[in-house]
Amino acid sequence: MSDHDREAGWAAAFGSNPGEHPLRVGVRGRAAWLASVTLGGQGRYAAAAALVWPVINGTDPVLAALAAATLAAHRRQLGGHAAARELDALGLRRLAAAGLVAGKRSPQDQRAARAAGGTDAAAARSDVLLGLAADAIGLGRLGEARALIGIESASGDGGWRAEIKRGWVAAEVELAAGHPAAAEAPARAAAAAARRSPSVRLLAKSRLVLGVVLAGTGDRAGAVAEITTCLRESITHGMVPLRWPSRIVLADLEPERASEHRSAAGNDLDCVLRHADPVGRALATASPWVPTSGFDLGPNR
Repeated sequence: MSDHDREAGWAAAFGSNPGEHPLRVGVRGRAAWLASVTLGGQGRYAAAAALVWPVINGTDPVLAALAAATLAAHRRQLGGHAAARELDALGLRRLAAAGLVAGKRSPQDQRAARAAGGTDAAAARSDVLLGLAADAIGLGRLGEARALIGIESASGDGGWRAEIKRGWVAAEVELAAGHPAAAEAPARAAAAAARRSPSVRLLAKSRLVLGVVLAGTGDRAGAVAEITTCLRESITHGMVPLRWPSRIVLADLEPERASEHRSAAGNDLDCVLRHADPVGRALATASPWVPTSGFDLGPNR
């Protein structure tokens, strides 16, 4: 793979071009992982799963953990927190078996990690630990989620993606605990870190998380502004999985447009489910977190 292709793959997965259609034929290893990240961000979950499973089962433990965390995130986005937990745990086991779980990086290692662009062992470790924390929130295990966030943040060396995700998960656990005011600081920290990052997708999701938190604190205007911006970016860049939750929250915040928002959310969710693999569709249908029963979805959901 040429340097140009590597750069394009990274820009699509974690940079300025999340709407790019990645190569899906003849890609493997790091390229396959990046392509699966991009495809998942577009809601093309079946295509992402097809690419990422060989990486999960491959010989490189770091890539395997990154890939497992990616597929776990896609399962979680479809409401499958228990299935995601198994994948995040698999990623952690791969790192542990290779002796890559504990220990801080030296300054030299940190420089190498920055050059690796978030594909080193510490970044993978943060991905799976924060993924396990998010899984625990969805399963109602808030104490476990807090413990996992603490374990991950103690090293403080997971990189810029971890900084953003740590804020998301910390905000989500406070929301789940019924403490929206306590969720605001980590949500704002995630948004600030995302603004410093190259990632259009992570910034858009950070706006959604912050918007939900602001809605919980009673700042309706602030919530509408953040979520509307997330929705606009998700439409511009083809990030369908961010559209339907944005519209559902906006339906509550803008009751005069509730019918419009809910109808559009149904179309977005239908699109996501039509591009999911059978496992993903089954998880969404069974999940209390995904409102499949509330919309007129297509027959193949």
